Amino acid sequence: VQLVESGGGLVQPGGSLRLSCVASGFTFSRYTMSWYRQAPGKEREVVAQIGSTGVSTNYADSVKGRFTISRANAKNTVYLQMNSLKPEDTAEYYCKGIDYWGQGTQVTVSS
Repeated sequence: VQLVESGGGLVQPGGSLRLSCVASGFTFSRYTMSWYRQAPGKEREVVAQIGSTGVSTNYADSVKGRFTISRANAKNTVYLQMNSLKPEDTAEYYCKGIDYWGQGTQVTVSS
């Protein structure tokens, strides 16, 4: 199993980023996928989840209305569209599928 995130970077407050996670080694379309984040000195927290078909989604209160999770099962890919970014969104962002984690992608929100 492999999960590879991309799309992180440095962005100004109010800006947007789109993270991607490409999965391999399992039947992607059968599983719920999640995005987590971990800021320095803090515990890893779930940001968003999406069901296997893409119909069901859940978000942390801190990102509701700003972040959107989606998936393309034909591409074995899950996305996280992040809008109206705030400095407190700065963290390493991880993709999770089943019990497997990606290596993470850094998101830094700063002026």
